[in-house]
Parts: sequence; structure tokens; C-alpha cells
Amino acid sequence: MSDSSGCGALGSVPPVTGFSPPTELAAVRSLFREAGARACHESRLMRLWTQALPWDSPRKKSADCLPASLDRALPMIVRSLDSLAELRLRHGAEDGGERLLIGLHDGQSVEAVLLPREGVCVSTQVGCAVGCVFCMTGQGGLLRQLGSAEIVAQVVAARRLRRVRKVVFMGMGEPAHNLDAVLEAIELLATDGDIGQKNLVFSTVGDHRVFDRLPKGPVRPALALSLHTSSDALRARLLPRAPRIPVDELVAAAEAYARRVGYPVQYQWTLIEGVNDGDDEVEGISRLLQGHYAVMNLIPYNTIPGLAFRRPAWERAAAMARTLHRRGILTKIRHSAAQEVEGGCGQLRARALQG
Repeated sequence: MSDSSGCGALGSVPPVTGFSPPTELAAVRSLFREAGARACHESRLMRLWTQALPWDSPRKKSADCLPASLDRALPMIVRSLDSLAELRLRHGAEDGGERLLIGLHDGQSVEAVLLPREGVCVSTQVGCAVGCVFCMTGQGGLLRQLGSAEIVAQVVAARRLRRVRKVVFMGMGEPAHNLDAVLEAIELLATDGDIGQKNLVFSTVGDHRVFDRLPKGPVRPALALSLHTSSDALRARLLPRAPRIPVDELVAAAEAYARRVGYPVQYQWTLIEGVNDGDDEVEGISRLLQGHYAVMNLIPYNTIPGLAFRRPAWERAAAMARTLHRRGILTKIRHSAAQEVEGGCGQLRARALQG
């Protein structure tokens, strides 16, 4: 049994029952406070959770000791937090990345990706309302929002598997459609989670709310803008339910944000054969991005069974990158993790649902 100061071993008393999963960060904090946590205890426990550290880590100061009521309640709180993001499947890739299927407390699931260089890509919604015609996630529509604690819990799950120093909000869902929860998760990860703000990457198809809110927050993440084409008409067909903001206006807003925060916009361009890999798009990218604080990421399409889109030849992607480089636009060819196991965003979840 723990002593009266609460500094006994975790789990030394029978677990407390009756907690429901705290899907929002405010609910996580409330669980700690209702169990007797003071501000110093709450901060310490949030650090332990977000950094996936042992809950019974050695306590260096007497102030780190937990009240007896909190010590008793902690095993059940821990189980509630663990239920927010339970690892169901792992698919490894030759590049060192891994696709993860994450089970949620209500039986739904989302995908996260362990990136090769100490990063993780997390989901912000179950499904997505943007309806990108080339995306498996977009085919099913939006099922529900993720709470801020569910978003953070994916990072915690990843940190239990390997070191994480970068978080990209680019998995299932459109972060702009769940903006409050995503920004709450970003703020916690930048503080108690110990991740630098430029290593927190907010990905969006473009939304006026994003450009209004991101510069005003206490943490200003890096921005990734899913562009995919320089043509307004083609973009409306590829991203049928994205806000109808002209491409020139999107790029101008993104450039203003990049100059304000001091790190470049990461433009995402899913490269599809015969759709957006032509010389006209090379000219369009050059017109949009020459002289801008930007990185263009060309991402060869990850073929999805049942959809007519195809990945272009490597030589075509390389030729586009070379031309853009010569024109002063930093361009990288990036592969979606786990392409060799047909693990594009949403596919792992779809296979699990089918089988």
C-alpha cells in the first residue's frame, strides 16, 4: 500500500472503476484534478503521458509525490488513456516507415504512420469530408471528429514503439475541419510533449480559418498545403468539397504565414499520371512558387484498387523535380510510407474492415 504522501508504487492498491475514456484534453486534466491532483501533479502527469514515460518514473523531489487519492486512482486513469489509441496492426516498409492501424474506444479505427526519421503522421478525423477523388479515406466520407486527447494518444502510441521528434497532422481527415481539437493537441505536444513547434506540421487543403487562427496561437506550427495542381478548375474536380479558394490566393496566404513564422511552407503534390504531371503543371508551379519560401514535395501516387488513377513513371517525376530545381524551387520526391504493401492512407483501415 502507498503511504499517506502517495509516493508508493503505482498499482499497489486495487484499481478504481467507473472512468469513461477522456477523449478531450480538458477531460484528461479533469480526471487528474478530480482524483486529487494539484497543478504541479497535473503538469508532471501530462509530461509522463505525452512523452510515453513510465508512470512510476523515479520522483526526484518531494513535490513530485502524488496525493494518496491520485495514486489510488491512477491505474484506472492510465487504462482509460490507453483505451484512446490501441495498436491493432503494424505494416512495415523498406524505407523504415510503418503504417499503424489504431483502434479507438468506440470500435472505430484510424491510421497513423511511423516516418523513417523519428516522425509520426497522425489522423485528426475518422474519415474525411473533403472527398479527394484519388484518396481511399475520401471515398467513405466523414464518420466523426477525433477529440484532442485521441489525437495526442496516437503520438503516445507511436512513442511506445520508437523515438518521435516530429508530428505531422496529415493522416486521415482534414485538420481544418477539427481545428480546435488539433490546435489543443499541438499546444500540448509543443509544451509537455517536448516537440519543437517547427516539427509540428499542420496539413490542410486550404481554409481561411487556418490562415486566421495559426498566426494567433501560442504555438505556430509549420504549414503543409495540399495543392496537387496549379489549375483552379482541376483542383475543384480533384478536391470536390475543399473550399473554393483560388490557387493564387492560397499560395499568397501560405507565403505570408511562412514569412511570419520563419520556416517554409511544405507544398504537397500527389503526382498522378496524365492528370497533374504535365509540362503545363511544371509551368504552373514555377509561376506560383518562384521566389517563395517553399518546399515542393512531389508524392508519386499510391495506386488504390478500384480507382482509375495511376502512378507516373519515376523518370517523369525526376524530370519534373530537375526542372523545378533549375528554376530555383526546392523540390523533393517523397514516397508515401508502405507503398510496397499498398498502404496508402485509408487502405489499411479499409482492408481491416473488409476482413
